[in-house]
This record gives sequence, C-alpha cells and structure tokens, in this order.
Amino acid sequence: MQIVVIHGWQKAEPEVAEIIATTLGILTFEARQKVIGGGPTVLASFADQSQADELTTKLDQAGVPAFVVDSEGLRSESVPVHVRRFILKEQALQIESLDGEFSDLNYDTIDLLLIATGTSGQTQTTGTVTERKFSLGKTLLSGGVPMTKKVTSEQTVTTEERDETLWLYPSGQAAIIFDRSTMNYDGLGDAMHLTRDRNFAHLKNELQRLAPQAIYDERLLKRAELVRMLGLNLSPESDLDLAFEFLSRSLRAKSTKSSLDTLPPDE
Repeated sequence: MQIVVIHGWQKAEPEVAEIIATTLGILTFEARQKVIGGGPTVLASFADQSQADELTTKLDQAGVPAFVVDSEGLRSESVPVHVRRFILKEQALQIESLDGEFSDLNYDTIDLLLIATGTSGQTQTTGTVTERKFSLGKTLLSGGVPMTKKVTSEQTVTTEERDETLWLYPSGQAAIIFDRSTMNYDGLGDAMHLTRDRNFAHLKNELQRLAPQAIYDERLLKRAELVRMLGLNLSPESDLDLAFEFLSRSLRAKSTKSSLDTLPPDE
C-alpha cells in the first residue's frame, strides 16, 4: 500500500484544507478534519505507486509538503533492532539485541528519540458473576407475578496491556527499539532502580543528556494523536511502526530544512 502523508506545511490550516479539498475532490469540511492538530497525517492511500506520486507532486506544488510510504516495502526492507540489554558508556551506547548480537553506538550519531505507547500483550482473568434473571417457573407458581432467580456463571475478561516503547534513530541505520517491559536493566549498574518505570525513565533522561542533538518527541504516547495521525484505515495497535515512520520522516525533513535555512547566503 502506498500511503501519502502530509506534514510541515507553513500555510494556515483553512488554506491547507482548501488545497486538499480541491486536489482530492472532497468537501472542505472533510479536508479540515485531516489537518486539525498539524502533521504528519495520512491523507490517502493507493495500491498504485504512480497515483500516490502524482498526488504528492500536486500537493508539493501547491505548498503542502508530502511524502509517500510503501508500507509493504518498509516492513520487508527496514528491520529494526530490538534491545535485550544495554550499557550507557561515557562515549557510546552498548546494546545487546534479542538475537544476542552486540554493538556500540556513538551518541553523536543519534538523530531522533521517539516515545510511544503500544500494545505489549493481553491478559485474561476469570471470575464468578452472579446476576438475577427472569424465572418462568417461579412466575407460573406465583400466579403470573414476574419472579427472578439468582444465576451464577464464570466469565473470562481479556484485557489489552499497553506499555511504553522508545525508538532510537541513528543516522543512516535501522531504528533501535527499547521496550520497557522486556528489557534487562542490570547494565545500569549502581543507577539501577527497583521498578521498570524508574529504570525506563532513567534511560530516557540519560539518552537526552548524552545525545543533546537528538530530537526528542513523545506525542505518540497519546492514543488520540495516533488515531489522528494514522486516519481511519490504519490501526494504532497494528500500525504503530508506520506512525513511527511518518513521524521520523517528518521530523528529519523539518530538521534538514532548518539547517538549510541557517546557512549563510552564497556570495
């Protein structure tokens, strides 16, 4: 699927909505719903690459920056590294992946630190429920007066567990994923706390300190932001990786533009 994402527009939202409405042939009201809250946000998706490219070109020319993400290609070609254990060294971050591979990452190569809340699994609990239900037999015996009886049953409730995840983006490399609930924190040494929450918070704070140039963004912690960004056809539960891709591309594009804007003019 070829997904068209808009981001980083400089125009006012009503003007952007008019451009989108004209380009897509939809109502302005519908277009406004897509731009409320800013970008990045999914605008449309196509099976055909040429259609996605054509729409992106039209939007760019109209002053609404856009890019295309090939969801199938992304998932088959860009495989992130999941961290089992880490050590915060003075000059580099040492990680051990779930595959048992070790690597060192210099802090000055880190571009982005993105935080989100994702699905970490499900738990099932079974309990006894007692309720009163209509009893035909008692009603007949009472001469037609409606009667009830106690009915006890077992019910199993499935609860979705959600947890924080940190995606670290080194320049020119695949993303590195730190899942709060699955990591071993003994690499923190004397700084290790008793709870995962405090250890994960310590990791986030230290990465921001050791890599001050990295852009830190935690908007994906909010489900409402995920829903707004992904639109109606993508799910925060199954498409969180796409949300990270959209946000990382948008932030890197913004950072590149800011760097170009600060360059001195050619003499």
